[in-house]
Amino acid sequence: MTIIKAPRLRKGDIIGLVAPASTPVSEENIEKGTAYLEQLGYRVKFGKHIRKTYGYLAGTDEERVADFNNMVDDKDVKAIFAIRGGYGTPRILQMIDYRSLKQNPKIILGYSDITALQLAIFCKIGLVTFSGPMAGVEMWKGIDPYTEEHFWQLLTSTKKIGVLKNPSDQPLKILKHGKTRGRLIGGNLSLIACLMGTPFLPKLRSSILFLEDVEEAPYRIDRMLTQLFNAGVLNELAGLVFGKFTDCNPSNPSEPHLTLDQIQKEYAEKIKCPVIANFQYGHIPRKLTVPIGLQAMLDTKKRRIEVLEGAVI
Repeated sequence: MTIIKAPRLRKGDIIGLVAPASTPVSEENIEKGTAYLEQLGYRVKFGKHIRKTYGYLAGTDEERVADFNNMVDDKDVKAIFAIRGGYGTPRILQMIDYRSLKQNPKIILGYSDITALQLAIFCKIGLVTFSGPMAGVEMWKGIDPYTEEHFWQLLTSTKKIGVLKNPSDQPLKILKHGKTRGRLIGGNLSLIACLMGTPFLPKLRSSILFLEDVEEAPYRIDRMLTQLFNAGVLNELAGLVFGKFTDCNPSNPSEPHLTLDQIQKEYAEKIKCPVIANFQYGHIPRKLTVPIGLQAMLDTKKRRIEVLEGAVI
């Protein structure tokens, strides 16, 4: 596969805001997220249907995909940021204009439900995208300085990214030792499970798979990992990285259950590759941005993940 990188962001560039999944929580999210970007010197363009509501979706499938494809076709738009996740991107994957995006590569940003869109894009055309903070989630309410510094560095600099460093009070947990190299592929576990058996999931063989999730009971995390294991995916990996699993608690803690730590350790024992946990990524305000599709090195002895190239050109 030929890997494509988008041009880096420069002050004055236009950023397109879209809602390919759930509707924005409030108008304040849109306004303050926009103000944040404009204060940094960027211009903002809204998707035509960004304020639409269709049940739990931000408009119909046709409206949401039209906004995304229009941003792709607009040569003045240099980046496309999702307002939020929620649910909805798996419904529009067959309607994305991948050919146009390949001809006009641009920065694509989001996480959570946006995972499905990002993995489909990488699978179809090899474009590196960014799993990181969204305009209507982190940016609108005062983005964490740790998150902010790392995020903008990835989008604006062509230099090698280097080590994805956790905060000092959040050390990585080593579940299985080793040193390995592979492409960073991953995102939200629920969405990766959703893509299994479809033509929108990239080949995971020899990749470093990074995972996170939110508000899923431990047994559901176990079930989704079991699906990946039974499909043969986990034993093909070069490395496995568990990010943050936020509010993933048993519905009734008084009943017998497995903890997330137990589940993660069990899968680390079952598979052959190096495994780490507590990577600072996921549904948390203080997070790393992870570039999907870049070559990286995982070295448990040095307790680090190092991205071996730049994310933009």
